[in-house]
Amino acid sequence: QVQLVESGGGLVQAGASLRLACAASGRILSGWTMGWFRQAPGKERELVATISRGASTYYPDSVKGRFTISRDNAKNTVYLQMNSLKPEDTAVYYCAARAATAASASPAAYNYWGQGTQVTVSS
Repeated sequence: QVQLVESGGGLVQAGASLRLACAASGRILSGWTMGWFRQAPGKERELVATISRGASTYYPDSVKGRFTISRDNAKNTVYLQMNSLKPEDTAVYYCAARAATAASASPAAYNYWGQGTQVTVSS
């Protein structure tokens, strides 16, 4: 059984930083691609960052230069460092695992999901 558990969300002011963590249990392998997505009320779930087995990363323009994804395979944990947060970053943030080496921006391509953690950025 695979489980992903996110932590680190909260309420911060614009310009602040937060670090999210996703602890994976079960048979998540170091070769899997990991991703962070977010979903704001009334909006579709969107990709925030991905990291592949070889530590290649991808970010959409909306977060590029502000967010950094990393992984510690020894701890089975993936992190999302979020700097210079904006009110438009407010959303529930989800960790996801994809049983493939290639990254994908599509939520449907990911096999496992965490329960989500709320990030609220006030202006």
